[in-house]
Amino acid sequence: MTDDRLTFHYAPQTRAFGTLVLLEELGVPYDLHIMDIRAGDNLQPDYVAVNPMGKVPAISHRRVVVTEQAAIALYLGDLFAEAGLAPGLDDPRRGAYLRWMVFYGSSFEPALVDHAMKRPPISRVSSPYADYETVVAIVNEHVGRASPFWLGERFSAADALWGSALFWVTNFGIFERTPEVAAYIERGDTSPPPPSGRPRPTKRHSSPRATERAKVRTAEGRQHLPSPAGRRRPAARRCSRRTPAATAQAQR
Repeated sequence: MTDDRLTFHYAPQTRAFGTLVLLEELGVPYDLHIMDIRAGDNLQPDYVAVNPMGKVPAISHRRVVVTEQAAIALYLGDLFAEAGLAPGLDDPRRGAYLRWMVFYGSSFEPALVDHAMKRPPISRVSSPYADYETVVAIVNEHVGRASPFWLGERFSAADALWGSALFWVTNFGIFERTPEVAAYIERGDTSPPPPSGRPRPTKRHSSPRATERAKVRTAEGRQHLPSPAGRRRPAARRCSRRTPAATAQAQR
């Protein structure tokens, strides 16, 4: 393995799903480290050495670990700029892109979690996201204006983040699946893809790689959504499975 090889630390039915979508859209090779968080794999010493929080997603690349879903998306979008999924520094969409990527983790998710857990609201002045109603209104307004994607005509890393997030929070029943939200999710086709990037199989196969893909799809509880007109999945790419300990050893 070279330092340029990217390792994706992943667990089904978690926030890591959005990173999986982005990696598949970028079409870059990566090593896939699958964990079962219900079995506590993410709290084992080899993974805590990668991310002391014991959370996913995380990526290891060039002897550096990047955690936090939005940070990973920003990192990957800029690293693989040729894929065109992140506005460049001189792109007029760059400011809105950065704003929405950070808004997800700093305002949207905390507001939804606090509301779902029925935590008493704190004063608007003290709250990092003002209040739940404002956050929901802002996101719904933007979804209504998304034409057809989060930043306009082209699918971007923002769609991988927001499309996957809206897919899950509406399925969990903590965000209303309005017609506009449902249409946006479908346009982005951000239901969990198979981690190999190959076309979705139409019949059963018995190879180890096919078995792993099937396991991930089953764990995600994926329902296929059709790709929007004019946007195709990237060409096939390869991923392989490697433990954090093996990755660290290979990078020394």
